[in-house]
Amino acid sequence: MTRPVRDVMTPAATTVRPEASLVEAAQLMRAQEIGDVLVVKDGKLLGLLTDRDITLRAVADGVDPLSANCGSACTPDPVTVSPDTEVGAAIELMRAHTVRRLPVLEGGRLAGMVSIGDLVQESDPDSALAHISRAAPDTWSEEGPTERR
Repeated sequence: MTRPVRDVMTPAATTVRPEASLVEAAQLMRAQEIGDVLVVKDGKLLGLLTDRDITLRAVADGVDPLSANCGSACTPDPVTVSPDTEVGAAIELMRAHTVRRLPVLEGGRLAGMVSIGDLVQESDPDSALAHISRAAPDTWSEEGPTERR
């Protein structure tokens, strides 16, 4: 029997307002050592913004990340799951839509986030990807990136 997403998701997903600047979002991602934030207004999920979105949809086009907002660079209406979705079904959704993260909605409200790393640790804990997902991320300081020990 497969487990539900609620057993493996991160319950406290990080959110930003659609009018927040891309710099604010990037600083939040750095501070929390994450690669994405959810764009939310009045409790409604509007989109998903990744570090890759900031790079490819703004910086690569020469857009000023201080003046560009999260609502303009996010992926609108991302694929979502409920906390009761089975892990196998979430994996299939990620595969079908070529995404690495799924916001978790319960009753239309944000309940958390589930990543490919969360799911692979559940479905194949001995795989290389599971080991990579468990590793501590590099940190960034004034001197540049440093590896955590």
